[in-house]
Amino acid sequence: MADSTRLDPARTALLTIDLQNDFLHPDGAYGRANQTAESITALPERIVPLRNALKAKGGTYFSAQFTLIPGPDGEPLIAPHLKQLRPFLAKGDFAPGNFGHDLVDPLKPANYTIEKVAYSAFYQTRLEYIMRALGIDTLLIGGIVTNGGVASTLRDAHLRNIDTILLTDGCAAFKDAVHQATLLSLSSLGSQMTCAQATALVECAA
Repeated sequence: MADSTRLDPARTALLTIDLQNDFLHPDGAYGRANQTAESITALPERIVPLRNALKAKGGTYFSAQFTLIPGPDGEPLIAPHLKQLRPFLAKGDFAPGNFGHDLVDPLKPANYTIEKVAYSAFYQTRLEYIMRALGIDTLLIGGIVTNGGVASTLRDAHLRNIDTILLTDGCAAFKDAVHQATLLSLSSLGSQMTCAQATALVECAA
């Protein structure tokens, strides 16, 4: 478990999950469908000071971004159950290179962008390869949703013996009760702290 009293920025990365225009921007796929929550849209500005502090100390910022690959007809290659749950997803949504797929402006730029096709940022991506190559063994994790991509990524990190610090106010779900329950369920897998506490930890690092 990551030491909650000290941190080595060179061996630490911030990893945000799905903080993209299609999820957060009013003109994105979820915004157009009126699928949003204030707790979610507030996340980028809360995470920015931590991102800035970590990068100033030589740390790394990964942005993992949900990706829908367009099929031959332009329709997204999407699992049937997800299409049923999110019928508003259409051609171009979450497609690489499009506005909606992009990281939200307040958090730009990331050092590395990870295209993810499932809940976990580790599933069939280059995230672990880059981490090992850079000597990174600790992740500060935030993003959306707590009970989905965040939880899946944190559990996958745990399986890989990667230390995690879950940002309790740096992630959110569409319902706060779900967010709080997930924090509790993940508490045995790694450290948890607020964005401000994590920022202070980074700033006092050697």
